[in-house]
Amino acid sequence: MRIRELLSTGRPSFSFEFFPPKTDEGLVALRQTVQSLRDLRPTYVSVTYGAGGSTRDRTVELVAEIEREEPFEAMAHLTCVGATRDETRVVLDKLAAAGVENVLTLRGDPPKGATKFEVTPDGFRYANELAEFVRSHYKFCLGGACYPEVHPECVNGDGRRDAARDLANLKRKVDAGVEFLVTQLFFDNNAYFDFVARARATGIGVPIVPGIMPITNVEQVKRFTSMCGASIPQSLLDELEQYKGDEHAVLSLGVAHAAAQCLELLQRGAPGIHFYTLNKSVATRTILTALRTVWPPAREPAGGTKRA
Repeated sequence: MRIRELLSTGRPSFSFEFFPPKTDEGLVALRQTVQSLRDLRPTYVSVTYGAGGSTRDRTVELVAEIEREEPFEAMAHLTCVGATRDETRVVLDKLAAAGVENVLTLRGDPPKGATKFEVTPDGFRYANELAEFVRSHYKFCLGGACYPEVHPECVNGDGRRDAARDLANLKRKVDAGVEFLVTQLFFDNNAYFDFVARARATGIGVPIVPGIMPITNVEQVKRFTSMCGASIPQSLLDELEQYKGDEHAVLSLGVAHAAAQCLELLQRGAPGIHFYTLNKSVATRTILTALRTVWPPAREPAGGTKRA
């Protein structure tokens, strides 16, 4: 089933994001995580797409496996990094043959060791070009990414982030065929609500799903936020620094903060929550179990959200 349809039911969508492990041991662990979250009945799950060929193959394999064996939808990430149009078409053909209906079109981060994104000859420079290509040749439901605190590479002449240009770029993606958006992680809900208001004023009308990462490790979240341009509120950062030597205390604080975020987001009209799980289930399970007391899953026939 197409995710855009699942987001139009009037009920909150809950989704999980995983990354394809590089080892067989990691793959076993990920399968266990997916199975452990199955009873929470997510609306869909997504699998990220690495810059290396083996990781890309594993993304296709994982998404096809989830689509085939699980009662919820699977979405494949697809990036512009290191691939020609013909190579991209091969991946899309495999996804279509596996029955996958949903693709998240992204420019993607530079591969490990590279300092900036480089266009592959006969490839794509921007996510809107990739989305337009997929829309022209396939029938996938397309998602896209957005940045409540502005993409870190979208800066003006004096080095400050250019929110207006960032929104103009986002509008191009939507005009190219993107049907829903998932935000980069954030820790201050005001950033999300302000961003949605600005996006609507720009003419972007598609659902904007907030992406939430429960904090489980202080140094890890600092690294992630520095990469994606997100910020950590000073009060939260001070608390994390106070407890960073205590793994359980950090986990408890991270879960509590994310749960409060999710509750406010849904109460104020967000269409759902997309959890950045980091291939782990404990924090996500705790938060979503609490949210399910307020928003239980709809009664559905065997097979979950998928159509018979």
